[in-house]
Amino acid sequence: MGLERTISMVTGKGLVSHNSRKFHAKNTDPERSCWNVEYCNESIRTVYHELFDGALARYNAKQTRMDRRIDDYYEKIRSGRQEKTFHEIIVQIGDKDNMGAKTENGRLAAKVLDEYMRDFQRRNPVLRVFSAYLHMNEATPHLHIDFIPYTTGSKRGLDTRVSLKQAMAVLGFKGGTRSETELNQWISAEKDQLAAIMQKHGIEWEKKGTHEKHLSILDFEKKERAKEVAELEEKVSTLTQEKEYYAELKETLREQLCDIDVEVRAAQKQRIAAETEASTAEKKAEEAQKKLSVMNANIKQVEQYVVEYARPPDNWLPEPATLETAKSYRKRVVPMMEKLVRSMRSIYAKYLELKRRVGSLAKRNEDLEKQVNCLNDILERSQSENTVLRGKAADLDRVRAVIGVPTVEQAIEEAKRIERCFTQQKIIRRKHDRDSR
Repeated sequence: MGLERTISMVTGKGLVSHNSRKFHAKNTDPERSCWNVEYCNESIRTVYHELFDGALARYNAKQTRMDRRIDDYYEKIRSGRQEKTFHEIIVQIGDKDNMGAKTENGRLAAKVLDEYMRDFQRRNPVLRVFSAYLHMNEATPHLHIDFIPYTTGSKRGLDTRVSLKQAMAVLGFKGGTRSETELNQWISAEKDQLAAIMQKHGIEWEKKGTHEKHLSILDFEKKERAKEVAELEEKVSTLTQEKEYYAELKETLREQLCDIDVEVRAAQKQRIAAETEASTAEKKAEEAQKKLSVMNANIKQVEQYVVEYARPPDNWLPEPATLETAKSYRKRVVPMMEKLVRSMRSIYAKYLELKRRVGSLAKRNEDLEKQVNCLNDILERSQSENTVLRGKAADLDRVRAVIGVPTVEQAIEEAKRIERCFTQQKIIRRKHDRDSR
């Protein structure tokens, strides 16, 4: 006579962190974790997008009222009461006494469960499996299968939507009663599938009751859930504290963001103004330098005239001709002397004008140099302020990475809204004061 073993197939609460063994409970053996089998481990939100985004878009396109549109289908199901976001079944053959994970029978049970699991999705196409594990690091090998039941071609709501009842109907299980629900009918059929695989491997199904949960796995699940609830409560407490901290941090950041925004805009305006003034001052300095160059050339020409006419009169007055009378000599020399005097007066007048203009340009050039130096100081301060602001902007990027871009952007928009309201209130008060006067 072959082996006779019970079949346990119960619904679970579906703690993915427990199934994926992100933490180890006391009843698990970490050294045997390498024996576990991960069939799939997808994000439930990603699978929801895959299954329902098209139907959600079609549904929203038909709505004429904005309040009837659905922004996030997963959140709608999670916060509603009609359907669960997903379902879980736990499958086990025998118990720790006759199918222990460390024994040869345990390895046989794992082989049967693996064969059952690998055909599960094909048999149940409307039960989308997103997380499935075979656990070998506990007392008895068992499967955790998490799936999303859905239906297509629906006449109400989304044409593709979550529905356990309709998914069961598609699989041929409908018209259930309180004691014989569609889900129980399906579980009974799945037990038959598992029993057929067991029989191929020489194991007979020992039936102890149509819907009786196996005592060992039930006790195990109760203990496990109690431990996991305690761990989750501790995590919830920690997360609550973190939430309060981030709420306080958000308010502080909102105020800092407002200040940083004002400082950045003021610094940018100051920098642009300083750069414009510096550019203008440099152009004016270049023009003044060109004028000085021209003046220096004119001064050199004047100096040449002065040198030429500074010679003793004997060097440039013509010698009297032989037997030339004083009157004749005078007629010849006086016009030349008059021309010389006119030239000297003209040169002296030009010299005085050039001297005045050179002095004025030198003073203006000195002022421009001071202005350029001042503007360079402003630019240096602006660059230093920009360096500080870039550091604050980097800190802001870090904050975005920690608490999320939408939260930070929302805080900035809220700060701007408050600033606009404050400005409008000041305008209204000033207008009221003017009217009262």
